Amino acid sequence: MARKLAIIIILAAAGVAAFWFVTIPQTVPASALGTYTPNMINGRTMFYAGGCAACHATPNQDDRTRLGGGLSLPSPFGTFYAPNISPHAKDGIGDWSEAQFVTAMLKGTSPSGTHYYPAFPYTSYHLLGMSDIRDLFAHLKTLPPVEGKGRSHNLPFPFNIRRLLGGWKFLFFDDKPFEADPARSAQWNRGAYLVNAAGHCAECHSPRNLFGAIVKGKRFSGGPDPEGKGTIPNITQAGLKDWSVEDIADLLETGLRGLDSVQGSMAAVVLNTKELPPEDRLAMAVYLKSLPPIEGPKPAEKK
Repeated sequence: MARKLAIIIILAAAGVAAFWFVTIPQTVPASALGTYTPNMINGRTMFYAGGCAACHATPNQDDRTRLGGGLSLPSPFGTFYAPNISPHAKDGIGDWSEAQFVTAMLKGTSPSGTHYYPAFPYTSYHLLGMSDIRDLFAHLKTLPPVEGKGRSHNLPFPFNIRRLLGGWKFLFFDDKPFEADPARSAQWNRGAYLVNAAGHCAECHSPRNLFGAIVKGKRFSGGPDPEGKGTIPNITQAGLKDWSVEDIADLLETGLRGLDSVQGSMAAVVLNTKELPPEDRLAMAVYLKSLPPIEGPKPAEKK
């Protein structure tokens, strides 16, 4: 009996040790960055391509460069609140190092060494190139500092235990960099990069499994509206078969298709994409038009 108990204790200890090792938050050391002169024009482009203001601008204000946070993001796991990412030294990211920002974007790890929830879409941002991330950080530092810390997430047990996110990352977070397809044009690859990395379009336009991870074989086939008002549309050819490349590019600029206009969270997205260079919107449209048809969830009726 004592021998069996000892074996159980050893196996339990080994399991705890393995879990602790697997869930260690990953970081990017400052030594990996090297010297760099930021491209401020590209930093602005990455700011709008990444849709930073859509989540982090303080709600109900006109100045979308004031990134005081506060937007609520409901989910099956509780409610997340977008944090202050203005360059305020105390309440925002003003005292972050460049390596800490790169770590957040590529690894989903906070400056304090804890896991970020994937409500912050590092699951897409990790595809960004290092220079684009560093340019974005430089641009964010030029924006006005906003006083006031963001509200804490409202999550029930056990979802409020951040260490468990290490297990989630182990199962679902593939942090491989973006790879261009040599068989495709430069325009198509630019569109693929903007849609999948900076634009993180799949984060809303895809269904998720019980653990909140995107269902890989159903990317871009539509998903539940985070605002709880119906379904985010399918943007594969199952949903966009009647759209031309020009239709998609125009929508990303104006928010209009004919007499219809985008609503809800997509309206906030268009406020960003309209600021992109026309060639970037066209590249995104070319890529989206190339997505094969995938049948997704049935559109839910808006409440």
